Amino acid sequence: MKAWLLFVLIIAFVLQTRRARADGVGQDEAKRLRDEVRDMFYHAFDGYMNHAFPLDELRPLSCKGEDSLGGYALTLIDSLDTLALLGDKKRFSEAIDWVGKNVQFDIDKTVSVFETTIRILGGLLSAHLIASDYATGMKIQNYDDELLHLAEDLAIRILPAFDTPTGIPFGSVNLRHGVDEDESKITSTAGGGTLTLEFGVLSRLTNNPIFEQVAKNSVRGIWMRRSKLDLVGAHINVFTGEWTQKDAGIGTSIDSFYEYLLKAYLLFGDEEYLFMFQEAYKAAMTYLHHDPWYVEVNMNSAATVWPLFNSLQAFWPGLQVLAGDIDPAIRTHAAFFSVWQKYGFTPEGFNLATLSVQNGQRSYPLRPELIESTYWLYKATRDQRYLEAGRDILTSIEYGAKCPCGYCHISDVESHKQDDHMESFFLAETVKYLWLLFDLAVGPDNLVETGPYKYIFSTEGHYLPTTPEISLVNEHCSYFGSFCKDGEGNSVISQSSLDFRDKNGTKTVNYELSSIERVKSFDFVPTKSVLKGVCPGLTHAQKFGISYFSEGNINYDSRENVEENHENVELNHDLDERGKGSEIFEQNVELKNEKEEENDIPIMVSQVENRRDVNQDDQAYDHDT
Repeated sequence: MKAWLLFVLIIAFVLQTRRARADGVGQDEAKRLRDEVRDMFYHAFDGYMNHAFPLDELRPLSCKGEDSLGGYALTLIDSLDTLALLGDKKRFSEAIDWVGKNVQFDIDKTVSVFETTIRILGGLLSAHLIASDYATGMKIQNYDDELLHLAEDLAIRILPAFDTPTGIPFGSVNLRHGVDEDESKITSTAGGGTLTLEFGVLSRLTNNPIFEQVAKNSVRGIWMRRSKLDLVGAHINVFTGEWTQKDAGIGTSIDSFYEYLLKAYLLFGDEEYLFMFQEAYKAAMTYLHHDPWYVEVNMNSAATVWPLFNSLQAFWPGLQVLAGDIDPAIRTHAAFFSVWQKYGFTPEGFNLATLSVQNGQRSYPLRPELIESTYWLYKATRDQRYLEAGRDILTSIEYGAKCPCGYCHISDVESHKQDDHMESFFLAETVKYLWLLFDLAVGPDNLVETGPYKYIFSTEGHYLPTTPEISLVNEHCSYFGSFCKDGEGNSVISQSSLDFRDKNGTKTVNYELSSIERVKSFDFVPTKSVLKGVCPGLTHAQKFGISYFSEGNINYDSRENVEENHENVELNHDLDERGKGSEIFEQNVELKNEKEEENDIPIMVSQVENRRDVNQDDQAYDHDT
C-alpha cells in the first residue's frame, strides 16, 4: 500500500510540474517528450539485446530471456520497422543482416497461427519493404530479399492450418509437421480473421495468390456464419462452423476481425471487404454501443451478457478515425482514457456495472491500443487534449513500469506491482505510437508521415506501404506506364496496354489443400468505389452471395437470407482513388463533449447489470485473442 501511495504522489507531482510549464503541450515540450520515448525504446531494446537475444522475449526484472513463441528472436523481428522509423540505419542494417543469416523456420515447434502471422510474418514483410526500396532512405546494400524468402517459407509452413472444411484455420500449427493430431478445433474470430494484410501482401510480392486466397476464404468462412443481426461470436469450431462462444463484442477474441475488414479494403481496394465492414460496423454500433461504452451481447438476441470495458477495445476509436466516424470516437476515447487516469494504467477488464476493476483482469501488460487511438485522434483533429493524454500515458509507463533492463508488465493496476515480462509488442507498437504522436506535434520528419508512400498499420503496428505493386494489382500492365512484372518476376514499366494477365508471369499454384481450388491468377473484385455508384441498397450477401465454397467442399447449411436491406455505413473519407491508403484529410470536427474531469468515469447511457459472476485467476492474455 505504501508503494502504491508513493507512486501516486510521484505521478501527481510530475504531471502537475509538466502542466505548469505551459498551457497544453507546445512544440518544445513535444520534442522533449519524443526524445523521452526514443530513450524508452533504447532502454528496452538494448536490455533485450544484452540480456535476452536471441531468445524471443526479455524478462526485464531478472534481466534474462525466454522463448515464448518459436525461439526465433521474436522481439528483434518485431522491432525491425521501429528501428527504421527512428532512422537508426546502422542498427536496422545489422538486424536485417543477422535475421537473414540466422533465422530459419524448419523447426519442430507448434506455434500460434495468429501470433506468428502478425508478429513474425508482418515484421519480416514490413522490414523487407523498407530495406529493399531506395525511396525509403533505408535501403540496405547487398540486401537480396532474404527476409521475403523467410516470410514465404514461414507462410508455406502455416498453410496446412487452413485445410479445414470451413476454410477457417486451426489456431496452431507445427512448423515442421503441420497440424498436430490433437490440435483443438476451436479458434477465435480474431485468429481466423486477422491474416488478410500479411498474407495478401505476401501474395502480391511473390506473385503467388494462394496466401491471399486462404486468408480471404477464412474471413468469408467467418462472415457467412454471422447471425441475422450481422454479429459474430468469439469462438468457432473450424470443422463444423458452429459457434462455441456466442458473445459478440469489439474486444477480446474479436477485435482485429473488424480492424482487418476495413484495412484490407484500404490496402488492397477489394470492395468485398468494404461491404463486410459496413454491415459489421453498423451492427456493432447498433447492438454493442452504449454511448460512450461498448458491451458484449448474445450474437443472436443482442441481450447484454457482459458489461465490461476490455482493454483491447481501446483500438476502436482509432479504427473509427480511419472510417471517418470521428464524433463517437472522441467520446469513447474520453471514457477509456478516464479509466487510465483513475488507475495510472488500464486494467484488462473494467466492470461498467460496478465501475471497478474486474476480478481476474487486474493487469496491464504494456498494451498499445489506447495509445494507438490517441495518435489517430490527434492526427485527425490536432486537439491538444490528445498530446496531454499521451504525456500522461508516457509518464505512467516511465515511472510505473520501468525495470532494470526494460519495462515490466503491471500485474495489478491498483497496487502497481510489477511482473517480470515484456511482450515484443511493447517495442513494435506501444513505443512506436507514442513516438509518432509527439513527432507529429513537433513537425513530422519520419518514414510514415513524410515518406514516399501512405502506410496501413497492421494490428501489430507494422506499417505496410500502398505501393502500386501492393495496392494496384488490378491495374498491372493495363495501361502505358503502369507497374507490372515480367516473366521473371522483375518489376518493369508497361510499354503497352495489353491485358496484365498475359504479362505478369503468374503461374499455377503447386500447393493444394482440400478446401482450396487451384488458381492461376489473382481474381479480385474490380475496385470501383462503393462511393462512386454501386447501389447503396445492396447488402454484402446480395452483391457477393453468401455461399462462398463449391458445393462439393461443404455440406453445412448457409445462413438464411435476410430480406431487409441494411443502410450502408457511410465512410467519410474523401478517397479519390483506390490504393492511396488511409490518408487522414483535414476535418472540421465539432467537439460535442466537454473534456472529462480527471478520474471522472462516464456512466453508460443505458444502464446494464452484470449478468456474469466471474472470479477467474489473473492470467497473461494473448496479444489480441
